[in-house]
Amino acid sequence: MWKNSCKWFSKLIRVETGRTERWAARSSAWRGHTGGVLCLAYSPEGLRVVSGSRDYTVRIWDAESGVPVGDPLKGHTDCIESVAYSPNGRYIVSGSSDRTVRIWDAGTGALVGEPLKGHTGSVSGVSYSPDGRQIVSSSWDRTIRFWDAENGAPVGDPLKDHTEGVLSVAYSPDGRRIVSGSSDYTIRIWDADTGAQIGEPLKGHTQPVTSVSYSPDGTHIVSGSRDRTIRIWDAETGAPAGPSLKGDMGSVASVSYSPDGRHFVSVSSDCSIQIWDTKTGAPVGDSLKGHTDYVTSVSYSPDGRHIITGSDDYTIRIWNAETGAPFGEPAQALTDRLYSVAYSPDGRYIASGSIDSMIRIWDAETGALVGEPLEGHTDDVFCVVYSPDGRHLVSSSRDQTIRIWDAETGAPIGDPLKGHSAPVIKVVYSPNGRYIASCSSDMTVRIWDAQTGAPSGEPLKGHTNAVEGVSYSPDSRHLVSSSWDKTIRIWDAETGAPVGKPLEGHTFSIPSVAYSPDGRHIVSCSFDRTIRIWDAQNGAPVGEPLKGHTDVVNSVSYSPDGQHIVSCSSDHTIRIWDAESGAPVGHPLKGHIRNIIGISYSPGGTHIASTSHDKTIRIWDVSAVTSPDDPLKRHPSAAMSVMSPPGSRDVSDTDNQLQIWSADTSRGVVPSGLHIDQNGWVNQADGGLLFWVPENCRNGLTCPAILTIPTGGFGNVVRLDLSDACFGGSWEQIKTNG
Repeated sequence: MWKNSCKWFSKLIRVETGRTERWAARSSAWRGHTGGVLCLAYSPEGLRVVSGSRDYTVRIWDAESGVPVGDPLKGHTDCIESVAYSPNGRYIVSGSSDRTVRIWDAGTGALVGEPLKGHTGSVSGVSYSPDGRQIVSSSWDRTIRFWDAENGAPVGDPLKDHTEGVLSVAYSPDGRRIVSGSSDYTIRIWDADTGAQIGEPLKGHTQPVTSVSYSPDGTHIVSGSRDRTIRIWDAETGAPAGPSLKGDMGSVASVSYSPDGRHFVSVSSDCSIQIWDTKTGAPVGDSLKGHTDYVTSVSYSPDGRHIITGSDDYTIRIWNAETGAPFGEPAQALTDRLYSVAYSPDGRYIASGSIDSMIRIWDAETGALVGEPLEGHTDDVFCVVYSPDGRHLVSSSRDQTIRIWDAETGAPIGDPLKGHSAPVIKVVYSPNGRYIASCSSDMTVRIWDAQTGAPSGEPLKGHTNAVEGVSYSPDSRHLVSSSWDKTIRIWDAETGAPVGKPLEGHTFSIPSVAYSPDGRHIVSCSFDRTIRIWDAQNGAPVGEPLKGHTDVVNSVSYSPDGQHIVSCSSDHTIRIWDAESGAPVGHPLKGHIRNIIGISYSPGGTHIASTSHDKTIRIWDVSAVTSPDDPLKRHPSAAMSVMSPPGSRDVSDTDNQLQIWSADTSRGVVPSGLHIDQNGWVNQADGGLLFWVPENCRNGLTCPAILTIPTGGFGNVVRLDLSDACFGGSWEQIKTNG
């Protein structure tokens, strides 16, 4: 095909270097969501897959190729917790943490009617009745509700016998019964027509029941629980059908029967997928591995040949149900995604923490890895920071520990600091270097002696949900913390006593909080997509919330001189704000292709380092953002240009506009108005496709950062020559012009 094109069309885009001669088979991992995949389901005929995500969207995929079908379905305002196809395949129903149920046209993606409202908590499960006439939903509000699938009207009264949130709900194959699993550790069976409970609750699990499913013949129910067990029950009597099934697995997130009922599959928090023999209860083969984070959902294809899984690693994977092999080849492997980034006090190094339990140190000038990774944690490293004198590093992890390291040698110092009873989200040194403060999902803040590692006083208690942010005041006298309970609290760092009342204003969880360098203000960011500034003395809000991000804001920080605030978001952008007026400064910084989780100013305030789930660290020149008059400062050379010889072409991006520059001039060499979409297609202004960029070549392509550190290497470097290319709206026009 390429040779024929060259024969008929002389003026083509030329691959100057890096042409791929042999293409790998298509990936077994489907990518497109920008947040964890929480739920998925096959269409009845098995040609489509629907998924729901933490990115607030529903997506439809071609089951054969893994290619997204159409645009994401948008409308929910929080995570999508459950999705299902109607029996005729014409509709999709979704349930969300925004407390609504929505119905979509599976063919067009259009919303059908108004959202179904009635639940007062997150909607955890949705399912169509086998005849397609009703929808059942379960919720954290402890109820189960029925809806008319045609007009969305509530049917009957809610079912209210569970004493805690209902996490899963499913119809029996004949549609006569419903089974539900709950955080009250029980399973209940209900009459689908009357809503009456049938028999006593099924008891045996010792933790919340996360998933329930009927066998295809309706004679059994399988349940999975956070107690790391699976149980099978007689659907008629409610009696256990054998002992609980245990294996080398974490908390069970989802279970699903095969269409023939001979097997079922489970997925769990340790990233494993296990197939089980229904008759014997024995595991079938080894667990399937490939996901790099919590596996949240699983389903068999209607023909039973494939298993599909969704994960918090943002991917969907498909497996051969008979052999357990991934369907297709895995995508290029890179180091696992990053959570945290921090500059050393002298600005020479950058430390990062990753999902692979490692800490890495990078040269801030060259991007080169310095030494070997620091190993010791046994789970995700959520946070890493330098001590004020730069001699030590402190890190926190999902493994519930804090570790101190020698920054020069990488050697651990002393034993891990233990005391938290849940993942430790953030750590910070006091400015005087004497103490370390940590916050955790166990709802506490703890203070530690930085020299001895001993706890300093009792845990600071007051938050009613996970504490995600913590920061010292510049004089080390106070601490500020932020939480999933939507509040910010100030504490006396010496006594641990709360100072004043909680700061309230955000409407969702608050993952990050920081003091201004002069200690007069506090800045916070939230999943409500806003940034707020507070008076540190009296806790009063200062001005209006800063708005501009279009997705959750994950981290926020003051510049060293206190003049600016920087924020990063799951909308893939970094924004700089004037700390005095709250006005945005320059354009958003774009280049990361997934959620941006961490940011850090260099000590001099001249650069910003960011880290993302796209597995890269990017360094940005702050002066380029605040000097818009010079076009090449506004679009600094992309990471690709670092490796390009003089005279080659660099690629940069502003406002999602792809421009290709000659390195020795500021003249664009192709028409403006091009942009690259999330699937890698470079589009013309009129929507026409120009060319496609393989995933392993996209890092840095549209990034105006002065340096991009891909933590697994660039792979191929591809340079395109467009100097003699001809553009047009049709083949005939191109041939004529060429």
